[in-house]
Amino acid sequence: MLKRREPKPKAAKSTVGTRERILRAAVNEFAAKGFSGGRIEAICTAARVNIRMIYHHFGDKEGLYIAVLEDTLSGLRSEELKLDFEADSPMDAMLQLFEFTYEHFAKHPRLISLLSGENLLKAKFLKRSKRTPVISSPVLAQLKKIIERGEAQSLFRRGLDPLQLYVLIVSLSYFHLSNGHTLSVIFEHDIFKPDWLAQHKLIARDVVVRYIQAL
Repeated sequence: MLKRREPKPKAAKSTVGTRERILRAAVNEFAAKGFSGGRIEAICTAARVNIRMIYHHFGDKEGLYIAVLEDTLSGLRSEELKLDFEADSPMDAMLQLFEFTYEHFAKHPRLISLLSGENLLKAKFLKRSKRTPVISSPVLAQLKKIIERGEAQSLFRRGLDPLQLYVLIVSLSYFHLSNGHTLSVIFEHDIFKPDWLAQHKLIARDVVVRYIQAL
């Protein structure tokens, strides 16, 4: 005799859905206006919730903003951890990481806006996050393994530091986008044109290869 499946509690589903709606609305609001300019009322309207739900799920505006930062960073990290480097040569693995990082920033302008805004605040709110160290740690361990393989096969130069290398890759993937509007005005050239971006990516890729390869 087949057992009848019990339906999942609607309340639990509703709670998860409400929290997710608030978070998505908050990402848009804070990415567009920053922490100071972001309005809880606007988030409530976009998420179709009353203000009590904000305080129920996130405590206050600061708690919601920290959750937004954690969510955007964890999105980057979770996608990074899906990459499979084991079957690739160390150089191919490194370039796969570069390719992913470059394209991820290109496809997620809100991440750039949020990180830029938090840097202006000197990471005031990110320092209060208990999840950030956990979120950030896997990528360096991953990078260290690639470096060790590359050094063992004499493909990479000795002494590469995982954090220095990761910061280099991120800067090549991030700076032109976070400063593209001002650069475009200063040099009277549209940084966001597809042909300029394609050329920049090739140059950035070459920089990474030349930096890590054995002399």
